[in-house]
Amino acid sequence: MRRMVLGLLMWSALSAAIAGPLEDADAAYDRKNYAEALKLFRRLADEGNASAQYNLGFMFANGQGIAKDHKQAMSWYKRAAELGHASAQASLAVMYDEGQGIPQDYKQAMFWYQEAAAQGHAGAQNNLGVMYDEGKGVARDYKQAMYWYRKAADQGYAPAQASVGVMYDEGQGVPKDDKQALFWYQKAAAEGNPAGQNNLGTMYLNGQGVARDYKLAISWFEKAATQGYPPAQTNLGSSYSTGKGVARDNVKAHMWLSLAAVKGQQEAIRHRAVIEKMMTPAQMAEAQRLAREWKPK
Repeated sequence: MRRMVLGLLMWSALSAAIAGPLEDADAAYDRKNYAEALKLFRRLADEGNASAQYNLGFMFANGQGIAKDHKQAMSWYKRAAELGHASAQASLAVMYDEGQGIPQDYKQAMFWYQEAAAQGHAGAQNNLGVMYDEGKGVARDYKQAMYWYRKAADQGYAPAQASVGVMYDEGQGVPKDDKQALFWYQKAAAEGNPAGQNNLGTMYLNGQGVARDYKLAISWFEKAATQGYPPAQTNLGSSYSTGKGVARDNVKAHMWLSLAAVKGQQEAIRHRAVIEKMMTPAQMAEAQRLAREWKPK
């Protein structure tokens, strides 16, 4: 039940209250007229408009209307970040965190996450929690991790809600509390967060903090697995193999385990090797076909 760093390079719609050139640029972006949006944002960015600088950085980071260029993205994010733009600060931190366009630097990532988190940016608060959780750029501190996860979770940020659930589940930074873990997994799962859905499924599978219910476990594993979440694909494949909560089906088991195995899930690789010994060549061929044709929803 691992927590995840989630990239923050996301487009933020501009306020409808903003009039003039910035609003025109945003409207061009919404129409997917990226060439016009780039021209308008660039003009405003050169004049020192932080929102335009951030949005220009976003377009470079994602290759929208222009070739993807992490160095240019970072340059524009930094200019906006230094003007106090919270989303730019968060995005700049992600680039330092992941080494995009610049050598990886956890100290700089910490600095910019803190700047954005202090302004209430939920994504930055979550990622700051991850830094404390994993001891990246700072001494590992589960209490601080929990503090920042909870800040973001209380704003409704689903990845942080899942992480708060994990902290209660594992007793890190807080006393272990299955009921609280269940509560936060449910909140994250209801928002469509695959980690929360998978972990909620695991609690139903094991009867942890809730009555054991294999069918509900399968339901939550499926929701996360169909989004392409490898741990849930492993759990769903294992469930098809054992027949808990679903009719036993080695073909489907192999398909899901193969999808997880490609993402490096060691348990999936081991379990797949076991069920292969019980499958016919025709079943293997069908499972492989299903895995090739599968697409996330």
